[in-house]
Amino acid sequence: MRIWGRSGALCAALALAAGHAAAQSQFQQYQKMVAEGSPVELFELVGEDLWKKKQGPKNASLEQCDLGMGPGVLAGAHARLPRYFGDADRVMDTETRLLHCMMTLQGRSREDATKRLFGNEDQPSEMEYLAAYVAGQSRGHELAPGQSHPKEKASYEFGKKLYFLRTGLWDFSCASCHGEEGKRIRMSELPVLYKPEAARPLIATWPAYRVSNSTFKTMQWRINNCFAQMRTPEPVFGSDVVNAFNMFLTVTAQGEPYAGPGTKR
Repeated sequence: MRIWGRSGALCAALALAAGHAAAQSQFQQYQKMVAEGSPVELFELVGEDLWKKKQGPKNASLEQCDLGMGPGVLAGAHARLPRYFGDADRVMDTETRLLHCMMTLQGRSREDATKRLFGNEDQPSEMEYLAAYVAGQSRGHELAPGQSHPKEKASYEFGKKLYFLRTGLWDFSCASCHGEEGKRIRMSELPVLYKPEAARPLIATWPAYRVSNSTFKTMQWRINNCFAQMRTPEPVFGSDVVNAFNMFLTVTAQGEPYAGPGTKR
């Protein structure tokens, strides 16, 4: 009876594993089909128009925005962010740098440049479109965030600390969900993001179009959404907290060719 019981348990485990593998295969096929019909390109096209559009009190475009490769140079810029910028004396990711350019080159207020961020699911803000366009110019470029300046190193260490910091009403950290192998929400795997093999394919495809929201989302939105799910106050857009998270994740994923903007569940 004992042998039969073990055999039955083994069969049940194998059946469960086979069922999970089949479900994962179906989900991957679904993701592939969704990606093939993704409207990401439309967001990039609108972003290009906004990049060239003259706006703000200075009636200027963003075409002279320096994203780290020189004024107006976009090829590979997103893949090399976050990094330290001397003119702002701080580490910035793509969205933070775009906000900086909107305020300095176009003379726009922070309120005007960030209106609708994270608030309206049906109407993306300029930032989503601009992020799609800028990120798209880095396809094929390896992720290589700044790591030499003291503030870049400090940002990485801050992001790493935040990743494991338990906080909020539920005493959660990022590692509560993304800290153990084999975890998932429904059929979505929860990658262990402090491991390079897990971080690389994820970071290399954000920002991304979210099928569940039917719109384009940025990495700062993704981070803020995690804070909200942890019942923790959300960081201010462009804050050092968000930039530190992006720095930690991108350094972990360094070397991966950028393949976004992607398409997510």
